[in-house]
Amino acid sequence: MRQYDIVIIGSGPAGLTAAIYARRADKSVLILEKETFGGEITHSPKVENYPGFTVLSGNELAEHMMEHATALGAEVDMDTVLSIEKGDGFLLRGEFDTYAAKSVIIATGTKHRKLGLPGEDALTGRGISYCAVCDGPFYKGMSVAMVGGGNSALQEAVMLSGYCKQVTVVQNLDFLTGEKRLQEIVASRDNIKVIYGVTVSALIGDKKLEALELTDKNGVKSTLAADGAFVAIGQVPENEGFASVCALDERGYIVANDDTVTSTPGIYAAGDCRTKAIRQVVTATADGATAALAAIRFTEK
Repeated sequence: MRQYDIVIIGSGPAGLTAAIYARRADKSVLILEKETFGGEITHSPKVENYPGFTVLSGNELAEHMMEHATALGAEVDMDTVLSIEKGDGFLLRGEFDTYAAKSVIIATGTKHRKLGLPGEDALTGRGISYCAVCDGPFYKGMSVAMVGGGNSALQEAVMLSGYCKQVTVVQNLDFLTGEKRLQEIVASRDNIKVIYGVTVSALIGDKKLEALELTDKNGVKSTLAADGAFVAIGQVPENEGFASVCALDERGYIVANDDTVTSTPGIYAAGDCRTKAIRQVVTATADGATAALAAIRFTEK
């Protein structure tokens, strides 16, 4: 069984920042990641609000952070942590191995929220996508829909407009919620159209997506033909496996304030997986530093 001073679950900005701080304090550190090193930020086509970089992709930012953490000696491994047990320290049971730690930092972030419609899973990869950076190039010259009106949706709509014939933003509200600057860019693109006040009520197509059924607030239905649909309607946490050692709120987020302290001493929650008002890259990195310093103090008691 592998033993560490600090095990960090998740390799997004919060987890990688925590690893950097912990290694600078000469603590043995393992980062466990179940899907993508760098976290959800790797799906962002442009990051324009991270200090020190006028503009870069989320993937580039994640690569810089990963290189920094590993250069300091942080170990990384692919595994899904299924549970955490408290004893003389902490025992983390993963899908492939078991790990022992004096302290644990949970930085699992969130996952894409789905539409929750029949056929969604079957059509994922066949017209339904949650990552325009990953799948957008497949739709060059085609007409696509972007479901959502926040920053992520507008960023991806702008990116898609560079090579798609038509991009239709489908927003359930009567206004967009993304930053004003992004709204202005969207309005300036001739091949981006915004439909307000409608929800996607059904997915049309068997072997591949052919169209979206839209329903307005009065129950009136319409059909939007689309070669593909990109979904950016928010995120949801995946903290169920930690419920025995961390209190969760009604939405599944780990209850922890800006000090990142959870209901179990020695376990800290950093980044988007915890209860917080603002979820941005800079707040995630701040959480990572805070959690690491707290974990360092805990291991030295």
